[in-house]
Amino acid sequence: MSWGSELWDQFDNLEKHTQWGIDILEKYIKFVKERTEIELSYAKQLRNLAKKYQPKKNSKEEEEYRYTACKAFLSTLNETNDYAGQHEVISENMTSQITVELARYVQELKQERKSHFHEGRKAQQHIETCWKQLESSKRRFERDCKEADRAQQYFEKMDADINVTKADVEKARQQAQIRHQMAEDSKADYSSILQKFNHEQREYYHSHIPTIFQKIQEMEEKRIVRMGESMKIYAEVDRQVVPIIGKCLDGIAKAAESIDQKNDSQLVIESYKSGFEPPGDIEFEDYTQPMKRTVSDNSLSNSRGEGKAELKFGGKSKGKLWPFIKKNKSPKQQKEPLSHRFNEFMTSKPKIHCFRSLKRGTQSFCFHKELMKRTIGKATYAFEARDYVLSLKLGATPEDFSNLPPEQRRKKLQQKVDELNKDIQKEMDQRDAITKMKDVYLKNPQMGDPASLDHKLTEVSQNIEKLRLEAQKFEAWLAEVEGRLPARSEQARRQSGMYDGQTAPPVNNCAQDRESPDGSYTEDQSQESEVKVLATDFDDEFDDEEPLPAIGTCKALYTFDGQNEGTISVTEGETLYVIEEDKGDGWTRIRRSEDEEGYVPTSYVEVYLDKNAKGAKTYI
Repeated sequence: MSWGSELWDQFDNLEKHTQWGIDILEKYIKFVKERTEIELSYAKQLRNLAKKYQPKKNSKEEEEYRYTACKAFLSTLNETNDYAGQHEVISENMTSQITVELARYVQELKQERKSHFHEGRKAQQHIETCWKQLESSKRRFERDCKEADRAQQYFEKMDADINVTKADVEKARQQAQIRHQMAEDSKADYSSILQKFNHEQREYYHSHIPTIFQKIQEMEEKRIVRMGESMKIYAEVDRQVVPIIGKCLDGIAKAAESIDQKNDSQLVIESYKSGFEPPGDIEFEDYTQPMKRTVSDNSLSNSRGEGKAELKFGGKSKGKLWPFIKKNKSPKQQKEPLSHRFNEFMTSKPKIHCFRSLKRGTQSFCFHKELMKRTIGKATYAFEARDYVLSLKLGATPEDFSNLPPEQRRKKLQQKVDELNKDIQKEMDQRDAITKMKDVYLKNPQMGDPASLDHKLTEVSQNIEKLRLEAQKFEAWLAEVEGRLPARSEQARRQSGMYDGQTAPPVNNCAQDRESPDGSYTEDQSQESEVKVLATDFDDEFDDEEPLPAIGTCKALYTFDGQNEGTISVTEGETLYVIEEDKGDGWTRIRRSEDEEGYVPTSYVEVYLDKNAKGAKTYI
């Protein structure tokens, strides 16, 4: 099967067909290009979608992602982002492996096609030229033959006419001979051109055209094969990302399986648990006759024969007296309906703002305290509970988080202590780095002025001291909440400017207080207690109980005289053990023997680390 033998006379149709093949290839390139644009657009939309629903940093949304369902949703967003990345990979691979390659191939194909058909047209023009020469010689031979016949007939006519002179007859004879000679020459020329044309025609149809058409056929078949290979690549590009897309989908399914409803329920408890106890039974209020205030087992106080009251809160309030108890009992008050009390509590604007600013002799203290025990469930002070309720509405956040329930306050304080400890560690790392840099400057003055670091070192030390004081303050509040230390004394309260009363006994626990049977309060003149805070000892030095393992070896390039503390002297060409890499400060820790180790400048040694060595713990 050959186009040269089968389609020897279809030059124009082959030209149209090959042009159609190139058009099809360009159409396929355009299709793949639009597919890549769609993949890019889809990936961009997926990324924007995942970014839109990502939690914002330092926002309330970030706290919500502690729940397993929210974590699973976050994993879904991350996997969706990775899924979008695979569509970008599809677009990139199709562009590089198909679109770019086929576009280059199309240009080469057009040049090759142009060359083949130019050669074919040249052969056509040559055979047409030969045909024209043949036709021209044939017409000339035909004309000369006719002229020779006419000249012969004229000679014969003149020779038969007796009236014609002999000279005219001779002239006619010579003319006839000339015409016959011209006819013979035209015949010979025509015969020669005819033979030449037949030869050229055989070469054209049996050699030139088959060769050209065969090249065109091969070119077209290559185009078809190349297009098929591109289609395979098109499918393979998609197939290559299928496993990764499958992993993304598996990640989403795994995240969904990791959802633990029990754990989320526990997190809700930890997030919103107030630490208060449920409210007690509401007393029966008889309006038929005036009654004295009675105290039930579940109310704030229990009447006893000794004239003293004991508050039961979690079974830990034995032997403790309410502060600010007056020895002179106040007049007994008639009870009001609970709805009236609650409205008064929510709408009244107390003159005092916290427990520390309470003045002795406040008669409404008992009423508010009893009301808050019934409504909130904790026998606390009205102003403390009211600040708690208002803080939920207004979002106020005191420094010691006293507006929060005990459990939530403990968590916030612990979180604050952890953050301060991290900040302290960062500052200490910075101080150590500056100290090492100063030692380098002291040894090599050309590298910098050591005095230029004194200001920065002083500033960092001051920051560390401030952070330590801040951490001690929050640790004291945390200890107060957790019951590790006594509550702050009345002296500390007066120093805070929020208490203007007289001295009061120390309070060991916020919930362990007592009141008198009638609800009035007396004051116990005991010695004030002071809060003692355990200071956190930050030691800048570190001691290794065991020698650090060697993580490689090093060779000294230059001699180094280690005169400063912590450095070690080495000589050029000496081989030592490396126990700690350079962490960016320009020093490497090495060892000569078990008892002799120290730091040397990294530029003074050539380090060879062991690939499988675990390395030494780095202290910066």
